[in-house]
Amino acid sequence: MDAKTVKVRVPGTSANLGPGFDTLGIACSCYNDLELTLLREEGLEIEIHGEGAENIPRTSRNIVWRSIQKVLRRVGCADEFKGARIVMDNKVPLSRGLGSSATAIVGGIKAANEALGNPLKNRDLLKIATDIEGHPDNVAPAIFGGMTISTVRNGWPETFRFIPKIRFKMVVVVPDFFLPTKAAREVLPEKVDRADAIVNIGSTAMMIAAFIKGSRHFLRNAFDDALHQPYRAELIPGMYDVFKAARKEGALGAFLSGAGPCLMALASGNERSVAEAMQRAFKENNVESTYMILDIDKEGARLIE
Repeated sequence: MDAKTVKVRVPGTSANLGPGFDTLGIACSCYNDLELTLLREEGLEIEIHGEGAENIPRTSRNIVWRSIQKVLRRVGCADEFKGARIVMDNKVPLSRGLGSSATAIVGGIKAANEALGNPLKNRDLLKIATDIEGHPDNVAPAIFGGMTISTVRNGWPETFRFIPKIRFKMVVVVPDFFLPTKAAREVLPEKVDRADAIVNIGSTAMMIAAFIKGSRHFLRNAFDDALHQPYRAELIPGMYDVFKAARKEGALGAFLSGAGPCLMALASGNERSVAEAMQRAFKENNVESTYMILDIDKEGARLIE
């Protein structure tokens, strides 16, 4: 007999939020749905709809299937369930800085855990997902929802999750080109100046304090970053012009979403005007774009009917 069929929903995410490089993340109201049936016999059927349907592999290389196998091995069921039927319905854009790979990984491990009767806690899922992804900044908010601060000590990730006391929506401007995370990582220096590190420590601490206390005033300079955005700017034409346009239109702050190329602004009541100003700034740099206005997802990965 096969394991039961389960369906899970996983939010897309944005990481870094400017200065919080590889540590901060936020879950967004843009989702990938995943249906999984574990099979006792060997064989893999993968059906993909929506974003990335033409590009995502349908073989054993598929990251969802590889993530499922990690869970099966972890709980000692790899010999019992050798195959799977997987149906993916993707709304999170690929290679745009909205955590598409983290969403796939978390979808796989969450679905496998649900299909097996939830033998693993969320802390175990976070460890498995971090091992696959390499860092927890995207997988943590995908699992827990809300806004997350994550660290890794001796190979074990730890996450603090909270809901900001400042109300805002996320304005995501999506340029019409891809930027693989690998390429965005390759432009970063091996070492940084102490002064740059201090800028980021101060900005990150100020941002978290402002969100937890509900103090908008202190967000004014809290998105300043010296560790990754200056180096990635060469890959995204007009990035700083887009940030400037968002702030001029009244955004609380603007930053590169993950490794990019999506640019994100936080706005409260003026989302559409912020989005259109950002689009105009991109267009002045010969980049066409679309935009999404998203809420914070507060639930994280969950089972759906």
